[in-house]
Amino acid sequence: MEEEYISIKEASEWASEHLGKKVTTSNISYLIQYGRIAKIGDNGAARISKKDLADYYNSFNGKRQISWKSELGDDLNWALSFDQYKEAETTKHVHRLHPYKGKFIPQLVEYFLDSHTDNFKREVFFKKGDIILDPFSGSGTTMVECNELGMHAIGIDISEFNSLIANCKVTKYNLPDVQIEINRITSVLMGFLQNSKTIEFEEKLLEALKDFNNLYFPVPEFKLKLRKGEVDEQKYGKEKEVEFMPYYEKLVKDYGIILRQDKEDTFLDKWFSQHIRNEIELVFNEIKKIQNRDTKKIISIILSRTMRSCRATTHADLATLLEPVTTTYYCAKHGKICKPLFSILKWWQTYTKDTVKRLVEFDKLRTPTIQTCLTGDSRSIDITEELSKKNRDFAHQVATQKISGIFSSPPYVGLIDYHEQHAYAYDLFGFKRRDELEIGPLYKGQGKDAKDNYVSGISEVLNNAKRFMVDDFNVFLVANDKYNLYPQIAQNAGMRIVNTYKRPVLNRTEKDKNPYSETIFHLKKI
Repeated sequence: MEEEYISIKEASEWASEHLGKKVTTSNISYLIQYGRIAKIGDNGAARISKKDLADYYNSFNGKRQISWKSELGDDLNWALSFDQYKEAETTKHVHRLHPYKGKFIPQLVEYFLDSHTDNFKREVFFKKGDIILDPFSGSGTTMVECNELGMHAIGIDISEFNSLIANCKVTKYNLPDVQIEINRITSVLMGFLQNSKTIEFEEKLLEALKDFNNLYFPVPEFKLKLRKGEVDEQKYGKEKEVEFMPYYEKLVKDYGIILRQDKEDTFLDKWFSQHIRNEIELVFNEIKKIQNRDTKKIISIILSRTMRSCRATTHADLATLLEPVTTTYYCAKHGKICKPLFSILKWWQTYTKDTVKRLVEFDKLRTPTIQTCLTGDSRSIDITEELSKKNRDFAHQVATQKISGIFSSPPYVGLIDYHEQHAYAYDLFGFKRRDELEIGPLYKGQGKDAKDNYVSGISEVLNNAKRFMVDDFNVFLVANDKYNLYPQIAQNAGMRIVNTYKRPVLNRTEKDKNPYSETIFHLKKI
């Protein structure tokens, strides 16, 4: 295609004809604003290359945008896809201190809280110094972004462990003390391992697996054969899994490796090998010796993150556990024979380094504002009373200044058990579980009663929050409202939906990669 420059209006018309569907001038402006295509000239006479436009729509993201809109509707707001960001940016600094199902990306929070406007967000809703509430705080994404933007924030979560994660993300640490304690505990762990045969066993096992996989699953030849359909993956993988098993069993016997614990009464009993369980208990007992409370909490989070990566499961089932795995197995994710873990050392060392690095990065961005997450039921909690137990000055500020609004992602109906996803941490740390107080938990399903209870629960949360907010509040709720429950929720809460933003969710951690969207509901007082 020859280099030809056209106006935004002409680009809209050309793209509509090229794609066989309506492409608005706002769609073209989005491509310019987010760097998909370059422009020449100022806004009044901006021109773009027709070749750049064609190249974008023929690219992966361009094709995905068109196909997703075809399936999910033309009201899909691609500006909110944030497809210009790499994963490292959507999981920046403390946002990835600990895994958490169902969290939104920080860029989505920033988009609605910051002071910018564009073709889609036409007004500013919040300013520096405002107080923002997240009544379903989860892992604390809203709190972290408020800190970056110079806003105060209150999080509330029914899960004590979720509150710990959120508060750990925004705490200002004595980093030298954190590093000293990490070094001390790592030294104790390595000393413990020197007196066991676990490390030598794993080294021998890895050597054998390397030779075996190079022979039967060569890279990239094996995966190329899979793509061509020349190999029955399931049959071949099972055959080689069985073929390697005698060598594995001999190593286990020779080194006296204990694959299972004597009992399976708790999550810790069932999902960790005896060797890993021993190391977890060792590190946990060393954490108990730490004097600085903040240091103790952040290192507890590191241990929890380590534990999650060391559960007795396959690589493909990390997100959704099936059955404990204690033997080598064919791994469809990696296309070779893989093994379970027998020591936490590797992940402990990885996550200690990663955590300190992320804390340092966030310290460069943090503002002198206050963020705190309360553990409680958002339907009934007295926010100022509970805050006064932690920070009297902030409680007074909230009572006088009041909360400017909400940015939150409520749980979905019958999708996630928020306590169960961190069952290992509840077992180890002894936190009290409040599963029965979750709104829309997985175990209640998605039937009529579950939906009615959900509507009632979210409505109660909003009505309770209104007591602490300014009259002209702005509420933003992120939800995949496939059952159309939020109009009723808004009505029950004495609010009106003034706008909706439908966004594509591109980078989901689940195995389902089908087109998926969620809606950001903007609510105000009636």
